Amino acid sequence: MTYRPLADEIRPQTLDQVVGQRHILGENGLLRRIIEGGNIPNLVFYGPSGTGKTTVANIIARRTNRPLHRLNATTASLSDVKDIMGQVGTMLAPDGVLLYLDEIQYFNKKQQQSLLEFMENGKLTLIASTTENPYFYVYNAVLSRASVFEFKPLDAADVGPAVERGIRLMGERLEGEPVCQPGVVEHISSACGGDVRKAMNAVELLLNSAKREDGKLLVTLADAQVVAQRSAMRYDREGDDHYDIASALMKSLRGSDPDAALHYLARLLEAGDLITAIRRLLCSASEDVGMAYPQAALIVKALVDNALQLGLPEARLPLAQAAILLATAPKSNSVYQAIAAAQADVRKGRTGDYPRHLQNVHADSAGLEREQGYLYPHDFPHHWVKQQYLPDLLEGAQYYHYGDNKTEQAARRYWEEIKNR
Repeated sequence: MTYRPLADEIRPQTLDQVVGQRHILGENGLLRRIIEGGNIPNLVFYGPSGTGKTTVANIIARRTNRPLHRLNATTASLSDVKDIMGQVGTMLAPDGVLLYLDEIQYFNKKQQQSLLEFMENGKLTLIASTTENPYFYVYNAVLSRASVFEFKPLDAADVGPAVERGIRLMGERLEGEPVCQPGVVEHISSACGGDVRKAMNAVELLLNSAKREDGKLLVTLADAQVVAQRSAMRYDREGDDHYDIASALMKSLRGSDPDAALHYLARLLEAGDLITAIRRLLCSASEDVGMAYPQAALIVKALVDNALQLGLPEARLPLAQAAILLATAPKSNSVYQAIAAAQADVRKGRTGDYPRHLQNVHADSAGLEREQGYLYPHDFPHHWVKQQYLPDLLEGAQYYHYGDNKTEQAARRYWEEIKNR
């Protein structure tokens, strides 16, 4: 008997059986209406693995009565596409073909553009899938000829019924009655990270290794936790997840939510991405806390140094301390705004000559020495004296504005008192 993976055996045969994706496949979902209408355009599906992209392509193929050909762009070439197109007009494909091209982002620009000639004559309907954002990885010429649909990660409530069905099917396959401890279905459903394929693989391994007792298959929660451990992680250091988690961590720190900051930090640490976590924490100390609590930069740097010396898993402790410190610290983006405004002027060419009294005296050529007129602030009361520092072109420009926190307001009052005397 030929082995058939459970994930393939349980694959839905109709749109109503597809798990999740109600936003596009629900009763009034646009993709559902397109499929039921029978006039299938070129499509691009994007979203995480195990969310139904291949399943929906199979359902479309059955509805159109066109032969479905599958290619994976990681290994396929244009010659493979041409071989498929050679069937068009023959008894094998009198009405054209449906090509499911998985991981289209691995086709380079020339390969993607070469698909256009097959797409435009109507004999090839392309369904391309990608786990990456297609607007970054699929070329415009292809996107302009296709409709894009996002497949979203599934939650535990979506995956639960599929897990229960998978357990029943495995019981039939193994000729035993599955008896699951409380919490088994819930754990697998939540630990799979919204990936039905992962959940089915976990179910298959769990039932195949279950203890038999009086014709029953005993499934324990402890075994389920071992089988599904860490499977909820969705993380690719080169993909969108990397940037999304880093962004979520930074915005949680900025938003003063220590719980959310710890959550995203934990996801980075579980993926072993210590460097991204460190970079975001160091950046937030200056960008989001800044002058409201200047000591935060020093403390975070010390905690980062501790983390690097400890390494994982112990590094999680100083990094968690840094995250909590930053999330609960007073906030000011005056540093960020100040340097951004200064750089904007420089990029516009607004620079000008250095004021004479700020120039290096040693830069004068022999015989051309001139009086600088520089006033040394430490020779004056309160170590300050009025003189121009910006170039003439920018005299009076103001980049830094004191934040409304007590630290910066105290500094403002201090200097206003001195400078107004």
